[in-house]
Amino acid sequence: MYLKNLHLINFKNISLAQLDLVEGINCFVGHNGAGKTNLLDAIYYMSFCKSYFNPADSQNIKHEGDFFVVQASYEINHQEEHVYCGIKKGQKKQFKRNKKEYTKLSNHIGLLPLVMIAPQDESLITEGGEARRKYLDTVISQYDKSYLDYLINYNKLLAQRNSFLKSKTHISDEVHSMLDVWDYQMMHLAYKIVKARQDFLNDLNPIFQEYYQYISSNKEIVSFNYKSHLKSDTFEEDLKESRQKDLILGYTSKGIHRDDVVFKIDDYAIKKVGSQGQRKTFLIALKLGQFRFLSDHKKVKPLLLLDDIFDKLDSERGDRLIELVGGDHFKQIFITDTQLNRIEPILKQLNKESRVFTVSEGEVAVHQQ
Repeated sequence: MYLKNLHLINFKNISLAQLDLVEGINCFVGHNGAGKTNLLDAIYYMSFCKSYFNPADSQNIKHEGDFFVVQASYEINHQEEHVYCGIKKGQKKQFKRNKKEYTKLSNHIGLLPLVMIAPQDESLITEGGEARRKYLDTVISQYDKSYLDYLINYNKLLAQRNSFLKSKTHISDEVHSMLDVWDYQMMHLAYKIVKARQDFLNDLNPIFQEYYQYISSNKEIVSFNYKSHLKSDTFEEDLKESRQKDLILGYTSKGIHRDDVVFKIDDYAIKKVGSQGQRKTFLIALKLGQFRFLSDHKKVKPLLLLDDIFDKLDSERGDRLIELVGGDHFKQIFITDTQLNRIEPILKQLNKESRVFTVSEGEVAVHQQ
């Protein structure tokens, strides 16, 4: 699979851009704020029907504009695929594949597998469990349609349960009966969701370890493990016991929507003891492991998007990363960087076709080498 061309109108700070892309490495070079990352985000949008950085669709429309359009053409297993996204202020988002509009956006997820590595990934380490659950859900949904359905239905039931809790002031037989119905349905879905999350992490771990040790030259011991409320044999009783608390809070305090993944380095939480370089290495290894996992499961190599990837990595770790992305595991790669004199020597080291685009104040042009 590779992205052949990308056409943008009024997307973030880009008024108009038409990019013809190469199968190897495409680099976007420019100062901070020029629009480099917006190009990556447009590519991400085509895979996930949403921005990597801003979930509010209307806020991705260029200032003073009324709409944005992103169009892209792909080649997947020797077949052409055209994807279109159009958004007008105050109207429903349109997403089309080969000129046919999707009835459900979830049907598009997984068609165009993609892995993004960006500075914002630091939130996977620094923020709460929601960021890490979102990461699991995003990856698994790309290769398991059933998982996405389970997740959507679980979240609908959770929203209904929470709305019901907010509407009641005390526990009664009627309240218990209604909560019994929701809890039974949620439990049924929860076990399937947790199993999928645990299976993914179990499969990801050896690949993650391989990448981390290679990039770090075996300097640290790292690990991750999944923490779930469902590990308790008495989970259903725990839910019932927490009903009074839930009624006071107005939301469901226990369940897989509260699960987490613990990241460790040398047996300590990486959030507390990891240096910037160690954290970035951890996240890069996690995402590269995700890439290989998806390649194996989808039987197609995902697009790899690297936003400002070499910042905060020492030269040794940076060199190791260059060796990795230059390998046969990776096909089409998109890289942003602020320095042309840093990216050009890197491209010369890699045995891949490449093209450099310069980006300045939302204007994109091919760099004449």
